[in-house]
Amino acid sequence: MTASADTKINNGGEDTTGNQVDERGGNQGGDQNGGPVDNRIADRRGISAGNVVAIRPGLDPGSVTAAAEVALAAFGTHLDRCALAANTVTAYRRQAIAYRDWLLAHAAEHADAFVDLVGAEAAITAWRRHLLAAGASPATVNQALAAVTLLYEHGPALRLAVKRARVPKPGAPDALSRAQENAVRRAADRRGPRDSALIALLLGAGVRAEECQRLRVGDISITARSGTARLHGKGDEVHTVPLPVPARERLTAWLLARAELLAARPALADAVGEGPWAGQRGRLSVDGVTDVVRAVGKDAGLPGLRPHRLRHTYATRLREADADHAQIQALLGHASIETTARYFRASATEVADLVDRALDY
Repeated sequence: MTASADTKINNGGEDTTGNQVDERGGNQGGDQNGGPVDNRIADRRGISAGNVVAIRPGLDPGSVTAAAEVALAAFGTHLDRCALAANTVTAYRRQAIAYRDWLLAHAAEHADAFVDLVGAEAAITAWRRHLLAAGASPATVNQALAAVTLLYEHGPALRLAVKRARVPKPGAPDALSRAQENAVRRAADRRGPRDSALIALLLGAGVRAEECQRLRVGDISITARSGTARLHGKGDEVHTVPLPVPARERLTAWLLARAELLAARPALADAVGEGPWAGQRGRLSVDGVTDVVRAVGKDAGLPGLRPHRLRHTYATRLREADADHAQIQALLGHASIETTARYFRASATEVADLVDRALDY
């Protein structure tokens, strides 16, 4: 539903165009095409009868480019000022730019993408279909829709109602088997002390990639019989986790090798600072941590391995050792016990084994 930019609806009598308006808020006049316009339709779309969304000028494909850039600029200003987590801001910027690029490639079909609610919702719904057809996960699609919904809210000031992708209820997280875990450890050991220590930390402390990257040498405390790591998690939360023997041994070996490396390369030492993970030109980034895990996974016969799967493996081992919900929640740094509960859902393999044992005549 569109309405003239000059139309203002009163509580009764006439609007500024001379159309008769009844007290129920229904405009008894006509739209631009001569048909009746009823603001109660707008109400069902989430727009108040007294705040009709105005048509924006420009229905040619070329106008989409300018409108998209204006919307992105306003959206960027909002992200600079909002209190969202840094990773969320980065993801939202990326998704908004991806939508802009897709929209410009389909400008002929969606020339009205920034004109009104009808055009905007048609465009974003088509993009949703495109993402799902390209194989994006429901979670990724919903993140993209959240970003673009915010883009429209702070750009052309449109509040969209677009159906989200259905996210299936997760079962037990995809942990490595014991054999796969051992293969990963061996592959990491072969790559050298840094990668060996990094993998041992991820598997032995359930550290997120971001927490691994933010770690400082001073956050690691290792003695002859114990060790801990102080992790800087989401929302500036800090928690301390114990380090098992394999992680302590490999971290000790790497920190000694790191000291020798940085002593020989002062410029690299300045670039690395307090970060424990030295790369070729400085401290590893979050992507650098992920690249190490992917490389180790490839060497272990597990292409596409990601840090979060090692975190799942850590939590699964804790559950297998009879740790309870609260203990695993504390060690993983989860804000909600509901997140931790995932690790207590039976996997498909566990269910099949249970059925076999129960029905073994």
